[in-house]
Amino acid sequence: MEQTAIAADPAAAEPAGSPPAGRGRVHRAWWVAAVTFVTIVGAAAFASLPGLLIEPLHAEFDWSRGTIAFAVAVNLALYGLTAPFAAALMDRFGIRRIVALALLVISVGSLATVWMTAPWQLVLFWGVLVGLGSGSMALAFAATVVNRWFTARRGLVTGVLTAAGASGQLVFLPLLSWLVEHHGWRPAAVTVALAALSVVPFVWLLLRDHPADVGLAPYGGPYGAKPAPVPGAARRAVAVLLRAARTGPFWLLAGTFAICGASTNGLVKTHFVPAAHDHGMPVTAAAGLLAVIGVFDVVGTVASGWFTDRFEVRRLLAVYYALRGVSLLFLPMLLAPSVHPPMVFFIVFYGLDWVATVPPTVALCREHYGDDSAIVFGWVLASHQVGAAAVAFLGGAARDAFGSYDVVWYASGALCALAALMAMVIRRPARPAPAAA
Repeated sequence: MEQTAIAADPAAAEPAGSPPAGRGRVHRAWWVAAVTFVTIVGAAAFASLPGLLIEPLHAEFDWSRGTIAFAVAVNLALYGLTAPFAAALMDRFGIRRIVALALLVISVGSLATVWMTAPWQLVLFWGVLVGLGSGSMALAFAATVVNRWFTARRGLVTGVLTAAGASGQLVFLPLLSWLVEHHGWRPAAVTVALAALSVVPFVWLLLRDHPADVGLAPYGGPYGAKPAPVPGAARRAVAVLLRAARTGPFWLLAGTFAICGASTNGLVKTHFVPAAHDHGMPVTAAAGLLAVIGVFDVVGTVASGWFTDRFEVRRLLAVYYALRGVSLLFLPMLLAPSVHPPMVFFIVFYGLDWVATVPPTVALCREHYGDDSAIVFGWVLASHQVGAAAVAFLGGAARDAFGSYDVVWYASGALCALAALMAMVIRRPARPAPAAA
């Protein structure tokens, strides 16, 4: 139960360095993390649908795959470009208000697609509206919650919240693929809208913006008064970008994360189902494989969070990208009409690596940029989604041009090798020199 009696002077009630209130009970930070997890899971329904829309929309409207993929690309790009502004808006207006509004925008955009008749409407409803809403529900949301509510266990909690998106994919992808195959794509779009709406009450009633709102210290840290709202959210987001852009680590992080997005959301999440269908695999079977990726993504991302708290994060990133690149080079040889053991091995292997890159990337942003790290990560995430958008569009265009996705798989594998090299050259932040005796 939320505490109601908070001293007029919170610093007096909870002096810096004192243990959190309610010792012996579960710290409120874990309940906030749980609500955040459920929120991301519920909102993840919209991320499960684009790869399932390409073939049905092509069949019904005779739109080219490149045209449909362009709408997906707009969605992915806005998902990323909105994130840093959303992080700043959360500092200004609070997490709860921004996330609730984002879920409403997602539901409106998804529901409106039911009545579309032209490609520009797909771009507007799914690309723009769902893209803007999903960008405000991006990983910058998880980073903001972790930064405010946790001092200890940040890597682990980041990994768990990152895995929430994969859990949502696991929950919704089999259902959505079944709906698309048996009832058409419109019921699937309505399901996405209802899923987003269903999460709004949880956010509004249970989520809190800051530990000081309930008179607590962050988990594992000293009490601190709630900071005043930060005005000029857009101006701050741009100012943080300009400061970060003058540093080398920002560009290396942005470059590696762009390749991360290109090789996951842009490529596999968008094009794996139609690529498998090209080889005779039923849509439901291909969607089931993506859902299995979601299962192992949870395991891999939580494990990556644990590793991030204990090992050198630059080396972790390099290993993750190198292994991902090798797996993509083998994928064209594995696609077949039925599921066979080598394909299962790829799915498990790729799933463990899917977003394992997030906890070390968040840790590097925090290490280099301190209090601005959530907004910096928002910009790094923007590069992730720009990379995803580029490959989502180019993958569809390549399929139209060559009749196959093979060239895209090979190119993405080579890009992952480049990302591994970039991760290794990210420098450590300068440490202040010890004071002279």
